[in-house]
Amino acid sequence: MHISSAKRTLPVIAFALLTFAARAAAQMPGQPVHNSGGVSDQTEIGSSGGMLDQLQYGTFGHAVQREQYEAYQKLLKADEPAKKIRLGNEFLKRYPKSPLEEPVDVEMMDAYMAQKDWSDCYRFGDDALALDADDVDVLAPISWTIPHVYDPKSEDASEQLSKAEKYAKHALEVMATMHKPEHMTEAQFSQAKARRSFQAHSALGLVYFRRQQYADSAKESAQAVDGTPAPDATDLFVLGADLHFLNRHAESQQAFARCAQIAGSLQNQCAQNAKAEKLQEAAAN
Repeated sequence: MHISSAKRTLPVIAFALLTFAARAAAQMPGQPVHNSGGVSDQTEIGSSGGMLDQLQYGTFGHAVQREQYEAYQKLLKADEPAKKIRLGNEFLKRYPKSPLEEPVDVEMMDAYMAQKDWSDCYRFGDDALALDADDVDVLAPISWTIPHVYDPKSEDASEQLSKAEKYAKHALEVMATMHKPEHMTEAQFSQAKARRSFQAHSALGLVYFRRQQYADSAKESAQAVDGTPAPDATDLFVLGADLHFLNRHAESQQAFARCAQIAGSLQNQCAQNAKAEKLQEAAAN
């Protein structure tokens, strides 16, 4: 299944990408399957001090009852999505308007994401953003998830892509000016920002690819894979396809070749496409 022409292969590439997205969705643990540039640090940065499990009770005890704090800690330690969802719903019912409502919403978003319940995942993400519109730990993962799992045949497909684009752009805007939270070291802050930045650029790359805006997609996908020792195979696949449609076959071959080095569902497809792009570049010269 080689790439030979934009007209002939667009449906093939789109199908291959959708197939991979479906497989990735089936593997999702608590976050979308996304290699965030080799960043293993999972510290969240939020928008105004990070997740509360990083802080001492005394830091915000004047605003939160210890009972609420302990219930929140119990929620954080829940190791199963179903249990986390049960504890989260109990918390929100028992403590309406709690200062911890926003981070609880984030935990619920992650739990529903792990269960591949996209409707409730998006609902709690939106609830969290209604309380803190600048939380990049919501903006980036939701923007990344939408274009990977959305149904192009759904009535609101276009609106969903617009939402993903809006969230990803805002995440990048917030991170461009945000200050390091006190509970994080410079290294942790830099790594956390890199992880969310790669995620936001990846989201934009796939949003534009689905709209067939290949120049815009290539620009964003390149930013999602450049500067990281362990890029995401999907981003490299999209970048290779973008560059093919832009008749930049030498660069397309390089992107597909990098993708072919990554074990997974796209490895063989990328290897075939890399060979095809190399032949097409040679024929053009």
